Amino acid sequence: MTTQNSDNTASTQPSNDGERIAKFLARAGVASRREAERLIEQGIVSVDGKILTTPAFKVTQGMDVRVDGTRVGAKGATRLWRYHKRDGLVTTHKDPQGRPTVFEAVAGKLPRVISVGRLDLTTEGLLLLTNDGDLSRHMELPATGWTRRYRVRAYGRVTQNALDALANGVEIDGVQYRPIRAKIDQVQGGNTWLTMSINEGKNREVRTVCRHLGLQVNRLIRTAYGPFQLGGLKKGDFEEVPAKQLREQLGSKLMAQFDLGA
Repeated sequence: MTTQNSDNTASTQPSNDGERIAKFLARAGVASRREAERLIEQGIVSVDGKILTTPAFKVTQGMDVRVDGTRVGAKGATRLWRYHKRDGLVTTHKDPQGRPTVFEAVAGKLPRVISVGRLDLTTEGLLLLTNDGDLSRHMELPATGWTRRYRVRAYGRVTQNALDALANGVEIDGVQYRPIRAKIDQVQGGNTWLTMSINEGKNREVRTVCRHLGLQVNRLIRTAYGPFQLGGLKKGDFEEVPAKQLREQLGSKLMAQFDLGA
């Protein structure tokens, strides 16, 4: 049984029943499990009026769970949106440096959502948003085999032969990167435009590989994430992926795990 501390915080002795708070928040579309743990560390998650102090806490039916004062409701049907992120936005729910975030940009236009992976501050293009943390987690896994495609503008010159060699993978500073497909699209002044396709999505992978080739990235646009395309979406716009298309991409094996509505 869960007890409450007198200092208005939830006890660190969770019940054996229920669902861990991070998973509960992820399923409700509040944040990924890792992000949920950070929210708890920030002291903005409460249960039945008490500030939560541990990610080991388990939520049971009927508990009043709130994040930053907003009550977390029951999970609805799983939904997914394509969003055209502009540069200058951080892909986090609360930035300690006070920079504008993706989620502030869509607040009031979409229900509470989390992102599928991240795009860094200066990266533009396709960012997938969902109200289901489990779907986000599944779509981020390299095991899905989904290709992330980017348009890259970088200062410098590179040969197609050097890019073709990336198809064998590359090791940089002790980190092994899986095979990358890349081609030169255009040379414009001192810049080279490339298309690069990766399947793993390590942190700052495209920038790191380009730097390894002697290129300095000055614009990075994600144009596709697996079967989902940026298409003609304008910066700041979003469009929901039809449930039928989402079912087709998840496949029959995974469909049962997610409530995709009618």
